[in-house]
Amino acid sequence: MELAKRHLLLGITGGVAAYKAAELSRELQRRGATVQVVMTEAATRFIGPPTFQALTGQPVFTDQWDPRIDNSMAHIELTRRADAIVIVPASADFLAKLAHGLADDLLSTLCLARNCPLLAAPAMNREMWAQAPTQRNVRQLTADGVRLLGPGSGDQACGETGMGRMLEPDELAEDIAAFFTAQRLAGREILITAGPTFEPIDPVRGITNLSSGKMGFAIARACRQAGGQVTLVAGPTMLPTPRGVRRFDVRTARQMHDAVMDRLDGPQARVDVFISVAAVADWRIANASTSKLKKTADGAPPQLQFAQNPDILASVAARPGAPYCVGFAAESEDLERHGQEKRERKGVPLLVANIGHETFGMDDNELLLIDAGGSHRLPRASKTELAASLVNELAARLAHPIARS
Repeated sequence: MELAKRHLLLGITGGVAAYKAAELSRELQRRGATVQVVMTEAATRFIGPPTFQALTGQPVFTDQWDPRIDNSMAHIELTRRADAIVIVPASADFLAKLAHGLADDLLSTLCLARNCPLLAAPAMNREMWAQAPTQRNVRQLTADGVRLLGPGSGDQACGETGMGRMLEPDELAEDIAAFFTAQRLAGREILITAGPTFEPIDPVRGITNLSSGKMGFAIARACRQAGGQVTLVAGPTMLPTPRGVRRFDVRTARQMHDAVMDRLDGPQARVDVFISVAAVADWRIANASTSKLKKTADGAPPQLQFAQNPDILASVAARPGAPYCVGFAAESEDLERHGQEKRERKGVPLLVANIGHETFGMDDNELLLIDAGGSHRLPRASKTELAASLVNELAARLAHPIARS
């Protein structure tokens, strides 16, 4: 789990968004973290400490002089084993305290006495967020090394709409996980294709495959968490877009090809890595009908004519100054030999083979990495874990390239 062995001190201040901290505490634990909650007195007016004690299994602290701390130094004892302090929500008042080094309650005092990173998720009315004092405080906190998570824009409890809304718990959990992820792809532009393609026979029928897109989306997420700037070209899938990833939806193989080439062309275009995870149809229907095909009286099937689709991966790899290209393959037998042949045929330095075609749509998988030096197996794990392992392999290869053949 991505936050395994991480101990997070979750600080909660007074604001209606405090209720979201309850869901966040559960999500952080689901990802492997242990969570210790500290609340301001104002926060307890919105949600009670027993809620967090039940959710985290840890005692909740609100008072600097809590008798459960033998030496009356809760501000020291609570921070020394924390990997980070996360303030959710961070009110305008609390941001001002942090920016000016005030320490008039337990939470503000332990923030000042910390020896670990501090993250804060602002939450306030749009006018409060926009005011000059708040923006000065934000600039000062950023200069001081505090990581601000958000805010976002949207409907607010006051009935207004605009900037200042706290990020949702799943967004915050993603950003916190990314904070603890080594930024091994920082500064890299990553282009990824994912999902199936759909080749129409007529307006209501078509040829597709069983790809769910889960592996490609997991890789996009892992690349983004590792600091990469990620663009995802996705075939037909209902999967949500990973946080911070730019997404372009396509339907057919030719549309996917054109979308990829559009990302590669142009005076400002720059792609450092291309990862072709999509299960792209090799053929399309050349004589697709513009109206629904009807059954004939004699029951004869329609006469479909096939045409070959463009090979997206080979086309990218053959370009002058091509990005580092990673291909995916799903083979049913003799995986390493067929994978090596495909890697050489496509002209790419790295090919990733799914071990077993039955992994389509499943949440776990097993991969074989094939390059000019041979093969390396990534043992069965969740696609999220495999994506993180693949990113580490990719980052190492970008730092020390392996020959293509």
